[in-house]
Amino acid sequence: MPPCSSRDAVAPARALAVAAIAVAAAWVLATPAAAQHAGAPRPAAAAKAPKAAPPPLPLETLTVAPLAPAGPKRLYLSDVALPHIVDGKLHVIDGDTLSYRGFVSTGYAGQATLSADRRRLYVATTYYTRLSRGERTDVLDVHDATTLAHDHEIVLPPKHAQALPCKGLIAVSSDDRWVFVQNATPAVSVTVVDPRARKAVQEIDTPGCWTVQPVRSRPNAFATLCGDGTILTVTVSADGTTSTLERSAKLFDIEKDPLFVHAESDGDRLWYLSFSGVLHAVDLSGATARAQSWPLVRGELAREGWRPGGYQVSALHRASGRLFVAMHRNGGEGSHKNPADQIWTVDTKALDTKARRVAARSPGSAAIAIAVSQDAAPRLFAIDGAKNELVAFDPGARMKVVGRMAQVMETASLMEMQ
Repeated sequence: MPPCSSRDAVAPARALAVAAIAVAAAWVLATPAAAQHAGAPRPAAAAKAPKAAPPPLPLETLTVAPLAPAGPKRLYLSDVALPHIVDGKLHVIDGDTLSYRGFVSTGYAGQATLSADRRRLYVATTYYTRLSRGERTDVLDVHDATTLAHDHEIVLPPKHAQALPCKGLIAVSSDDRWVFVQNATPAVSVTVVDPRARKAVQEIDTPGCWTVQPVRSRPNAFATLCGDGTILTVTVSADGTTSTLERSAKLFDIEKDPLFVHAESDGDRLWYLSFSGVLHAVDLSGATARAQSWPLVRGELAREGWRPGGYQVSALHRASGRLFVAMHRNGGEGSHKNPADQIWTVDTKALDTKARRVAARSPGSAAIAIAVSQDAAPRLFAIDGAKNELVAFDPGARMKVVGRMAQVMETASLMEMQ
C-alpha cells in the first residue's frame, strides 16, 4: 500500500537502515583481524622525515652580447605598436634562422631606415614630455647598426610625418651625404638633414606630394609622387641650404587609377603599382621624370578581379629583375589594403617581349608586406596579416614557405633588408 505522507515513508526506511548497520557491525567483529584488535589502541603512524630544502638558485648576471655580423638576410621590421604607440620598435631578425637578434626603440610613430653603407640606423621620431602629451620634440636618432647602440640625436623641426611606417617617409642619399625626412602638419614638406654637421639645414615645401625617393645617380636629388599625377624632382645645393624643383608632365591619371606610394628602386628607375594592377616604371635619370606602363591584370585575371593589396605591396630582386607583388582576388574600390591570396612573380626584364609578364603565381600567406634579400640565393619575407606572423619563402621557380616566426610583432607594416 503506498504511503499516505512523507512521514509514513520515512519510518520503514529508518528501520531498514538500523537493521543494515547492525548486520554490518556483526560481520566486521566476527573477522579475525577485528577480534584481535578490538578495543586495542591503534599505533601512531611513523613520522615522515622533512624533505631537504633545495639548493639556492645561482645568481643570474645580465649581459649584452654583440650581434653577429649582418648577413644579406638580416631583416629590420618596423612596428608602430598601435596599442602603445608612444613605444614603437624596430625588430632585428636573422632571416637565415628566423631568430630574434634585438630591437631599437622608435618612439612615437617613428620612421626608420638604414644608411646607404648599412652602418647606421636612422629613426625620425617624436617624444613628448608627458609620454603621450606635453611639449613635443622631434629628433633624428642615430644608432650603430653593428651594435644597435644609440650614438646621438639631431633635433628636427616638430613636423615629421606621424604615420604608419612606410617606405619613403625617411630616406638617405646614395652617398650618405643627406637624410631626407617627410613632414606633415598636415602641410607637406621635406626636412634636409646634414648628418656630418648634425643639424637640419633646410625645409622644402612639396605641396600635394608624398614620400621621398632618392635619385641614385645624383645624390643631391630626390623625387616625390604628387597628387596631380606628376613627379616632382628636387635638387639641393652643395651645402644643402637651397634647392631647385622640376615637375614632370602628367604621368598618371590618379583619379581614374590611383598609385600605391610604395616604390621599388633599381638605380634611377622606380617601380610603382596602380590599384588596378598597372605596373609603372619611372625613369629619374633626366631633369624631369618619365614613365612607361604595362598592365599585369588582363583577360581571365581581370575577370576574376585580381588586384594588388597591402602596405608594402611589392619587392624587387634587382639582379634577376624579379618583382614580387602581393595580389588578392575579387578586388574593387577600397580593397587596396587587402592581404594577399597570391604572390605574383613578374619578370621586369621581359615586359616588352612576348613572354608572359606574370611568370608565376604562388599562395600568398595573407601577406600585407613583402621584402626580398638581394643575395644570389634570395629569400622572400612576408608579414602574414591574418596570423600576425613573419613568413619566409624560397622564391624559386616553385615558391614555397620555408619557415614561420610567431609572436615577433604587434602591428608591423614595413620591412627593410640589410
